[in-house]
Amino acid sequence: MKLRYLALFAVCFFLSVKVSAQTAPVAQTPPMGWNSYNCFGSAVHEDEVKANADYMAKYLKPYGWQYIVVDFLWSYDNPPGSNIGNPFQKRLYDGSYIPWLTMDKWGRLTPQPNKFPSAFNGNGFKPLADYVHAQGLKFGIHVMRGIPRQAVWAKSPVKGTNGITADMVADTNSTCPWMNHMYGLDMKKPGAQEYLNSLLELYASWDVDFIKVDDLSRPYSAAEVEGYKKAIEQCGRPVVLSLSPGETPLNQAAHATKYANMWRMADDFWDNWKEILHMFDYAKSWEGVGGPGHWPDCDMIQIGKLSKRGPVGVERYSRFTPDELYTHMTFWCIYRSPLMLGGNLPENRELELKLFTNEEVLAANQNGEDPRQLYKKDGAMVWYSHVKGSKDIYAALFNIGDSNKPVAIDFASLKLKGKVKVRDLWKKQDVGQFKKSYQQNINQHGATLLRLSPQ
Repeated sequence: MKLRYLALFAVCFFLSVKVSAQTAPVAQTPPMGWNSYNCFGSAVHEDEVKANADYMAKYLKPYGWQYIVVDFLWSYDNPPGSNIGNPFQKRLYDGSYIPWLTMDKWGRLTPQPNKFPSAFNGNGFKPLADYVHAQGLKFGIHVMRGIPRQAVWAKSPVKGTNGITADMVADTNSTCPWMNHMYGLDMKKPGAQEYLNSLLELYASWDVDFIKVDDLSRPYSAAEVEGYKKAIEQCGRPVVLSLSPGETPLNQAAHATKYANMWRMADDFWDNWKEILHMFDYAKSWEGVGGPGHWPDCDMIQIGKLSKRGPVGVERYSRFTPDELYTHMTFWCIYRSPLMLGGNLPENRELELKLFTNEEVLAANQNGEDPRQLYKKDGAMVWYSHVKGSKDIYAALFNIGDSNKPVAIDFASLKLKGKVKVRDLWKKQDVGQFKKSYQQNINQHGATLLRLSPQ
């Protein structure tokens, strides 16, 4: 009898753990981390991922940074030192299946062991995830929408089905315009959901915490978005679902909010001032949509050492001026975009470290509520949000014109009365108390972030 009760207790405990994993909320605040794409393209190797994890654990983790994400083509064998877009790699786009991607018998892509040596012997990403987790961080991967074309060609069996093969679930008319590896899934066909379930089962066995699914938002593939969400819910592990790239259609806002944790508002963002100006407009169009568990995404942060092996331009530190760097970081924080660093962290200088470790600025990203644009006119722009649990307000003042000028904020427009204490969050200094308004001279393309406290 005692053994029976112990067995029953064990079963109940297992089920409770599985249910809690399925229902555990993720991305209750905007995810903060690092992604390999902007500095390594498709060519990141395991030692470089570990080096970035080491840096994050040592310098950034105390400030809330936690995700380490391996971006695309980790199943492809980039020779050491190769660049994305070089002649060897152009075969990715020419319609062939050469080079063959690393794939298991169920048609699921696995890490290329020449790039990720710990993946030998079918280990997958589990050893690398263990390395990241041992430092108190979380591990993520990029995946392409759909099912590999080579799995369709090979008629790979779909795990969890009786006789269904990859060619029976693929939509061969649904292809990615810039990558020839995948077909879409016809989610109406038996076995399509089971294929996604098998993917998330595999990723859960690797202890993956975050998946960025590419070629999913433009055009918006609603059925496959729902398919990934269902697969996450059944895998027994909390996993953040990120949709890429944009521009995600505004008319799909309700769907993205329901099924995804973050989604790209725009196409790939790079270190060009005009792209920041465009991002302001994208953000305004998505104003009021973000909240716990679902975040419009401004894309990765273009700060630090970029494009070491492609994908855009030569190896460089960000082309943004120092003032533009502050505008970039300030807007991503006031808007509450996910914060994914794109530069190679070990090459950060004092400037990058200062931008990434200001706890008062990062608090606006993690704890602000309902960011809104107050005004945008005459080369000036102001956004604000409410400080959670108080009557204080975060206010970001931007000079988006081409000459230095004062940018002002009127307290009445924020329903602030009486004296207001102004604190400059980048400087970590109280500026003083003001009655009706506050203005500050700001360099061209510069910004400041304030905390306004009614007295």
